[in-house]
Amino acid sequence: MSFQLAVCSEMVFTDLPHLERVERIHAAGFAAEIWDWTDKDAAALVATAADFTSMTGYVTGDLITSEGADDLLRTAEQSIAFAQAIGCPSLNLHGTGLGEGGLPVHPVEVVTGDMWLAAGRTLSRIAELGETHGVTFVLENLNTEVDHPGTPFARAADTLALVAAVDSPHLKLNLDLYHAQIGEGNLVQLVQRAAPHLGEVQVADVPGRCEPGTGEVRWPFVARALADAGYEGVVAMEAFAIDPSVEGSDRALEAFREAFTV
Repeated sequence: MSFQLAVCSEMVFTDLPHLERVERIHAAGFAAEIWDWTDKDAAALVATAADFTSMTGYVTGDLITSEGADDLLRTAEQSIAFAQAIGCPSLNLHGTGLGEGGLPVHPVEVVTGDMWLAAGRTLSRIAELGETHGVTFVLENLNTEVDHPGTPFARAADTLALVAAVDSPHLKLNLDLYHAQIGEGNLVQLVQRAAPHLGEVQVADVPGRCEPGTGEVRWPFVARALADAGYEGVVAMEAFAIDPSVEGSDRALEAFREAFTV
């Protein structure tokens, strides 16, 4: 059993220009992931020869308002074109757009029943868009305690419920275990429950959001639970290197590889 290991290029080798980060990730034997695609050049990314497993799948919009849903669909379609240009099969979504410092553009304190119904309708439209273009959207859980206060549908239990309700191969769950550890814990049972709906898994240790081995989570145990649940897809390190130097980033990548080689 093995996973496809990827590394978020936005968070490691931070002293280097972005393209050099992607090149180093690729040279180390990992796929790469990106966030906002609007400030990047598709041809330059392709020229690195890296494999890209995930990128942000929208620019603006939300799941719960009519105008926001239309905006989400419009910018998701723009994102698909960029994803296809770099050969990226997976496009990431959140409960609402994230702005400066990862804060929600439209924070929500109480998620109502009407909001749940609206989110389900929006995500059904997203799944249809993914089917039309042959791509998969993944809905990421976040945490509201530390990084993203006010984000609706933030918990893994929420994102899993929405993905399961839509029930489409073109909408999957991006299970971010860093966020889940902060917000919910009980990671092994969460992995077992979510396994049929997984499109990607992201990891960072807690506290600090750095590489495996720097915090409280026993990652090899979690990795084995993922494998035992039958998951064979992408596991991505969306984490900072605890030592931000180039050498420290190299060590962070190796710690990640060791933790998720099962």
